[in-house]
Amino acid sequence: MLRSLLLSSLLASSAIAQSLPAPVPATSVLPVNLTAGGPAIPDHAPVESPHPTPIVLWPNGAPGSEARKNEPETVAWRQEIDLVFPIIYNIHNPSITPYIPAKDKANGSAVIIAPGGGHMQLTIDREGYDLGKWLADHGVAAFVLKYRLARDNGTPRGTPQPYVVNVNALADAFRAVRTIRSRATEWGIDPNRIGFLGFSAGGEVAIDAGMYDGKGDPNAKDPIDQLDGHPNFLGIIYPGQPREIQGADWVPPSTFPPSFLLCAANDPGNPPTPTGIPRLYNILRAGKVPVELHIFEEGAHGFGVRQWSYSVSGWPNLFLGWMNDRNLLKKSTN
Repeated sequence: MLRSLLLSSLLASSAIAQSLPAPVPATSVLPVNLTAGGPAIPDHAPVESPHPTPIVLWPNGAPGSEARKNEPETVAWRQEIDLVFPIIYNIHNPSITPYIPAKDKANGSAVIIAPGGGHMQLTIDREGYDLGKWLADHGVAAFVLKYRLARDNGTPRGTPQPYVVNVNALADAFRAVRTIRSRATEWGIDPNRIGFLGFSAGGEVAIDAGMYDGKGDPNAKDPIDQLDGHPNFLGIIYPGQPREIQGADWVPPSTFPPSFLLCAANDPGNPPTPTGIPRLYNILRAGKVPVELHIFEEGAHGFGVRQWSYSVSGWPNLFLGWMNDRNLLKKSTN
């Protein structure tokens, strides 16, 4: 009887998930140059690079954001000292963009990717779609998460921000995990091999997803919300660090997932000092959490997935190697 009820729930969950609509198309804006001497911003409107159709996480809008679900996202150019790239903000209808590997390559593992951007915007290409493509090419299903932003550039100056990182962005992270679990069979994914990787502000969301309880609600009307939202492993890349873990007495919960940590030595936001990412490594290790740390000499902050002269450009292979060490690349039988 229990097995029958569970099967019915999962089938209902899958039916709901498959009906999730695509987000409203984004609009574009053209900002002025941000960095003196940096490359010129193109004179044409920014657009997102080609990518699969996103899937919104809640058919009727995210809880608390239902009235804003039809607002278009904004695509803008961001210019830094050596490159110009598109960013996304005004996110009120969170979504995942799926990169599903070919069946002959797929190994059954999945990674949700949370781009960074200071909770103001999302660096959607090199911290999102580019890694999604790369992982899928290497047999790992990937899902780029657009989560609600606690300091969204789209909020008019002087207007209170409507979202909080460890409330709304965290809810989006858990819902992403649950949605993928609800469609695991369809996508050829082992529901016990779903990871969450975040860059910068997205790294903060990843830490929150590992730190907080993501258990589903067995009484939820939506079958997806009955599923566990806790990821099975984490990738934490030059992360923002939640205030909770900065206290001297913070101890990771026993459920904190195995974690892969990465930063550059010349990152001003994540210095390899006792107060930077090595502190998180030491705390996780002391808490018996399986953890691996890599610190590159060059790369600064925000390198993402990028082909350039520094050795840090090869970091995705280290992440894949770590997954292999944890038997996450072995073809799943589930």
